[in-house]
Amino acid sequence: MQTWSTLKKKSVYYWSPFLTPIATCKAVINSAYSLNKYDKNYDIKIFNFFGEFSKFEQDISEKKIKLISYFNKKIIKFLPKYGKLKSRLSFIIIFLLSFFPLKKFLEKEKPDYLIVQMITSLPLTLLILFNFKTKFILRISGLPRLNIFRKILWKIASKKIYAITCPTNATKEKISKLKIIEDNKIFLLYDPVVIIKDIPIEKKKNFLNNKVKKKYFLSAGRFTSQKNFFFLSNEIKNFFEKEKDYQLLIAGEGEEKKKIIQYIKKNKLNDKIILLGHVKNLFYYMNQAEVFILSSLWEDPGFVIIEAAFAKTLVLSSDCYAGPKELLKDNINGVLFNSNNSKSFQEKLQYVINLNKEKKMRMIKKNILESKKFTIFSHYKSLQNILK
Repeated sequence: MQTWSTLKKKSVYYWSPFLTPIATCKAVINSAYSLNKYDKNYDIKIFNFFGEFSKFEQDISEKKIKLISYFNKKIIKFLPKYGKLKSRLSFIIIFLLSFFPLKKFLEKEKPDYLIVQMITSLPLTLLILFNFKTKFILRISGLPRLNIFRKILWKIASKKIYAITCPTNATKEKISKLKIIEDNKIFLLYDPVVIIKDIPIEKKKNFLNNKVKKKYFLSAGRFTSQKNFFFLSNEIKNFFEKEKDYQLLIAGEGEEKKKIIQYIKKNKLNDKIILLGHVKNLFYYMNQAEVFILSSLWEDPGFVIIEAAFAKTLVLSSDCYAGPKELLKDNINGVLFNSNNSKSFQEKLQYVINLNKEKKMRMIKKNILESKKFTIFSHYKSLQNILK
């Protein structure tokens, strides 16, 4: 008779070649950790082909997840990261370098599952050309860009794909309407954004630098056109003309940061808009912010909304596709403004700072309840149902 200790573990491997250490990297690590933590019947590994997870090695080690390395981990430093054409070039390089090593590995090791994020054209091509025992699970965030080449890939490979996971209902519904794969293979799987024990219980004192006043708004994300920080900076400049007791703090790095710095200098906003750079633990800043502002043109799902909820901070967000509109109900568990709309933003920000404490706390508590589906345990339960 087989006992628990003699049962063969199911092998689940993650392949997610991110160019920069974005929030989704942590979601991949937390997903692997959820299986490791709550079910000993899985053997979990993450591919680290080019050093894409090198900055998280300590966190991965503490969570007792194994990394599989192939190439020199310093390669990631030399790949172009910012700009549409440059990042596309990097993904082509990753595709070409990864193709045969990944094929060889799957044929030799025969893992039960391969969970893929980013560069979905590689697993699609592998599925078309070869037959593997491994079940491929593709995470789709936003909508896949379906040029003629990709339409052909999807049409041929869809029968071999085990499952597609989507982080929001909106994306799940749109993937279904594209008719690129059977509906019974499309699953809603909320990302594991939050590990409850990692949330600071007490407020941290004296973490702000001398430039930061007591009252501040906070925003965070990569400095890309998607995050719409030019819109936010301009609107905050206009807002500060009548409300002088606040500052805006923005955490993050990215290709448009230099342009934002130039904008700040040109408009003499050095003491009003403070760029924090990369912040390891954003909860401390969130916890003491008057409001967290998300100005994005699209998010799927929008991790910072969930993080702000657990930091007990009210969220003011654009009503962009797909996460904010799905996660937040205006004036119920957050406040929404019309995306990229100056008049709407100004009105809603003024409304937020005038909210009484009781109303504000009711919204925050409702957002915490809404965000509990993004914990690692909730993610594990849903993922377990897919890994049947």
